[in-house]
Amino acid sequence: MNILIAIVIGGLIGWIASKVMKTDGQQGLLANIIVGIVGSYLGSWLAPKFGLVPNDGIGRFLVGVGGAVLLIWILKVLKIFK
Repeated sequence: MNILIAIVIGGLIGWIASKVMKTDGQQGLLANIIVGIVGSYLGSWLAPKFGLVPNDGIGRFLVGVGGAVLLIWILKVLKIFK
């Protein structure tokens, strides 16, 4: 059940990040899920290094979106996304 929740929330986070970074037309559902899950891990790893430690679900969600936005930005710099 946890993996299903991670997929759904990862897809939502990836979709929001793709809207923010204007790559929504290039990404499909699978890419949104992957970017959302990997970006959430990236955000969760980086947030404490900047003194951000979210304690609630909304804070964790926002850190996940921030990590996914950062991941898409890195992919754009590497010319993987246009």
